[in-house]
Amino acid sequence: MLIGLLSRLVSSEPRDSVEGGLRWLYSFVRPQLRAILGLMLLSIAASLLVLAQPWLTKMLIDDSLLAGNFPMLGAVVLAMIGATVLATVLSGVNRYLHTRLSGQVLFALREDLYGHLQQLSPRFFGRRRIGDLLSRLDGDIAEIQRFAIDALFSATSSIIGLIGAAILLALLSWQLALLVAVLVPLELLWLRWMRRKVADETRSLRERSSDMSSFLVETLPAIKFVQAAGRQRHEAERLHGLGQNYLGQLLRLQVVEFFTSAVPTMLTSVTRALAFMIGGYWVITGTWQLGSLIAFATYLGMVVGPAQSLLGLYVAVQRMAVSLQRVTELRDEQPDIVTAAKPVPTPRAPAELVLHDISFRHPGRQQQIIDGGRARFPVGSKVVLTGPSGSGKTTLIDLLQRYYDPDRGHITYGGVDLRELDLADYRKRLAVVSQDIVLFRASLADNLRYAAPEATEEEVAGVVRLARLEELVASLPEGLDTRLGERGQQLSGGQRQRIAIARALLQQPDVLVLDEATSAVDVQTEQAIIREIDILFATRTRIIISHRPGAADGADLHFQLLDGQLTLRSPATEGVA
Repeated sequence: MLIGLLSRLVSSEPRDSVEGGLRWLYSFVRPQLRAILGLMLLSIAASLLVLAQPWLTKMLIDDSLLAGNFPMLGAVVLAMIGATVLATVLSGVNRYLHTRLSGQVLFALREDLYGHLQQLSPRFFGRRRIGDLLSRLDGDIAEIQRFAIDALFSATSSIIGLIGAAILLALLSWQLALLVAVLVPLELLWLRWMRRKVADETRSLRERSSDMSSFLVETLPAIKFVQAAGRQRHEAERLHGLGQNYLGQLLRLQVVEFFTSAVPTMLTSVTRALAFMIGGYWVITGTWQLGSLIAFATYLGMVVGPAQSLLGLYVAVQRMAVSLQRVTELRDEQPDIVTAAKPVPTPRAPAELVLHDISFRHPGRQQQIIDGGRARFPVGSKVVLTGPSGSGKTTLIDLLQRYYDPDRGHITYGGVDLRELDLADYRKRLAVVSQDIVLFRASLADNLRYAAPEATEEEVAGVVRLARLEELVASLPEGLDTRLGERGQQLSGGQRQRIAIARALLQQPDVLVLDEATSAVDVQTEQAIIREIDILFATRTRIIISHRPGAADGADLHFQLLDGQLTLRSPATEGVA
């Protein structure tokens, strides 16, 4: 019922999308209902203590000071001190528990969205800006969490404060309390008219923020190239322009939000002035007491404040809806590649890879990357794949890893179609070392163990020797425990490639693919590494992509990919399916 109500409030967004997003959000709030209930009780208690303060002030003035009742004065002062101390304790406990609950929901939302993104194919990331994804994972998720938790407790406190203050206002003077009945509907009408403007301006601000994030993600890793090209000023001007666009949009949003709150504030001030004028006249004529006027004015502020807070939630819904819609867009993205509902067990022993008349092209492109490719990679064979740049060699490896499925035909491993195998288990059997080396901000040992976290120190030392990393390890201040910098940029290209080779060796895959993996090392080191790999993986399949002359020497099979055609150039064994 609550989900339906919120979806109706957010009329600017597609209702089905909003309801789906709200159900997703509620799935993370529901496990915290007991904690939420406890915090709500604390909020109610704190609100009641706040409501008691003006009434105590009335008693202090009318029943103690003006009446000359000293015992009553002492009792009221003690009550005020006790209420203040208890309110302070409740505030501290409430803040601690609220922060913990907010953090749990925030990180659960972010982890769920990140987990969904992990299932999407490279095709998705190829058409999306990383900066925009970061903006949605950070800013939009935080906006949703603030509404889900902070707005809930704000609404609870405001409702208690509004009801309690309205009752006390009526007890003090039901005639003056009628002013509130006029004020609240006027504010509601104004905020209803302004909600669409707030939503539109908030969406535009999120987009400008994504532009800046994308710029920084794109240029900071390439700062060395920017310096080499002498384009620092150009990039600084681009950042300045993006910053000005963001600032301009931020100012527009500030203007809209100012008028959204300024009109209700003005109405509140006028209402309070009228209350003082009428109530002051009653005090002067002796029909009302001074303490009652002061208490009424205080409660009037306590009615208007919660009323504005509740009506402000109306605007907060629009801001949250923008973020929820941006996050829902990502959640609605379906993975192109999924594991079969009932996967066939992956063969335990190394098995044969076979391409059965496969064809593939990237969506939106006319060029056929592979057209009718047929090949067999026997177990234990050394296969060399050559072809000019852009011919589709890396795309073929992506097909073997099942980042894409062929448009026609299929690929089998051990006689089983890749689409029928457990995706995660199959990918563990195939390790790819490419030119684009991925290193994390962690120790060298952790980077080596990334695909094989259970590897022992002896196994790590073994692959360090095989990949000829002893000199690098010896030069590091803490050896294998030395933390690498961002993307390992302090290392040379050859060192990064040898780390990637060592990591693949530690994985012990059934199929090892070297996609120009030794291009950054000298010929002698490359030949030595290949010899070690041939010895270590003599019973496993090795697929080597290289442009260097003599790359096919000693290979069992040599395939060439040219103009979409995969042809066998120099078979040492039967290799064509």
